[in-house]
Amino acid sequence: MESTFSKTVLLIDDDKYICEIVKVCLEMFGNWKTTIARSGKEGLAALTTDLPDVIVLDVIMPNMDGLTVLKQLKENPQFANIPVVLLTSRTDLIESQKLSQLRVQGAIAKPFHPTQLAEQISKILNWEEV
Repeated sequence: MESTFSKTVLLIDDDKYICEIVKVCLEMFGNWKTTIARSGKEGLAALTTDLPDVIVLDVIMPNMDGLTVLKQLKENPQFANIPVVLLTSRTDLIESQKLSQLRVQGAIAKPFHPTQLAEQISKILNWEEV
């Protein structure tokens, strides 16, 4: 049985278990192809091969944190218009004023409800309901 995905998501998160949960949930509930990068550097490298419809980005990561990744994305004209949704435990970043300053589409707080993740991302991006 061949599956065709409706959207492509690049998940950048250093937590192996969060990556596994998010990938399964987005593919099962959103029918979205999910590519995983376990570091900011790996995430930026993944963009050179496949441009996603959205980047789901963890903020707190070792070596290159999510805000550094975000800055590099926004500085590169090739990637600057890819929507970004933060997946973060930093509640200070979830305020709409802060999201606007960061030029991201939205944020989802950790801990999140896995089965509602695709729906939350769809709502943030004004995509058709999943």
